[in-house]
Amino acid sequence: MRSKISLAVSIFAIFLICAGAALPANAAPAEDACALLTQAQVSAALGIPVGAGTYVTPTYVKTCTFSVSGDSAKSVSAVTISYQSADGYAAAKGFMEQAKARTTVENNKDAGKFQNDTASGIGDDAFYTSMGTGYTGLLLKKGNVSLKIAIYGNLPAEKKKDVEKTLALQALAKI
Repeated sequence: MRSKISLAVSIFAIFLICAGAALPANAAPAEDACALLTQAQVSAALGIPVGAGTYVTPTYVKTCTFSVSGDSAKSVSAVTISYQSADGYAAAKGFMEQAKARTTVENNKDAGKFQNDTASGIGDDAFYTSMGTGYTGLLLKKGNVSLKIAIYGNLPAEKKKDVEKTLALQALAKI
């Protein structure tokens, strides 16, 4: 009996060592969104100071928010990075394509509000989504990991896209 327990402990220890060795040295903790970007990275990409990343609640770490205060908040109020499920990524992409197609077919005056542009050079697949003037987000997928980076505020859409791409590439380096 003692040898079976020793064998089980040895196998478990080997598993832990191998699992740890398989992770890159700079890997972020699993689904801890604030571990993907630093306050300095977000501030540099935006060109304005942001606060430290915070969680929605202390126990929900899949979304990290970098808030902007003072005069800078007139152009940007916050930047978020969130882990998304692979199914959620596919559903969001499909929804945006359907919404854009529907408004275009119906000659709807809101057709231009739905933007769904491919984003090249980011992970395995990525796209920008915009709804109106206040929201532009970048959704991306790398392997079985999916992220969303969004800037909330009144920056021009192209500026938001540039910043989101910069932040996405920095975050992906930790995955």
